[in-house]
Amino acid sequence: MYEYISGTVAEATPAYAVIDAGGVGYYLHISLETFSAVEHAQNARLYVHYIVREDAQILYGFATKVEREFFRHLISVSGVGGNTARMILSTYSPRELQGIITSGNAVLLKNVKGLGLKTAQKIIVELSGKLTGLAEGDTQAIPSAGGEALDEALSALVMLGFAKAPAEKALRGIMRDNPAVSVEDLVRMALKIL
Repeated sequence: MYEYISGTVAEATPAYAVIDAGGVGYYLHISLETFSAVEHAQNARLYVHYIVREDAQILYGFATKVEREFFRHLISVSGVGGNTARMILSTYSPRELQGIITSGNAVLLKNVKGLGLKTAQKIIVELSGKLTGLAEGDTQAIPSAGGEALDEALSALVMLGFAKAPAEKALRGIMRDNPAVSVEDLVRMALKIL
């Protein structure tokens, strides 16, 4: 029904955003990935997935079409609802999720809060082969030259005890401003932010 909602960001939290489009405020459930894209923006365009249930009408918003496509694939799996899919996309970027599903790493996928091993295995079985090429269209992906540095720095921060999602958000912000930064400097700069 809705393709996207574009307007002024009236409010943005890690769980939802309110977009004022022509005087109407739309409440959209978002992932941490989308939050990092809209938290400091004055205007935003969020791609929408609209769910109508007997007791509610829910809008989910995504910064990219790729993230929305991953969400739609995830909720197509029996036992995975909108909130679980959003939690998965808050924990892993579309590119990471594609890698986890392609490699069949159910143990890594079950690290998502509220996701059990059986559901993680079911997601992998049902979605393997369906996600090919989706993450390539990710407009917020870091250039491939910096991908290794980001992965190494993220691993280091996780080993130091920092939560994955905020650490990755901090690293992505640093790499947007300094794409050629070394892994060591990346970790040091992230530690100052976290």
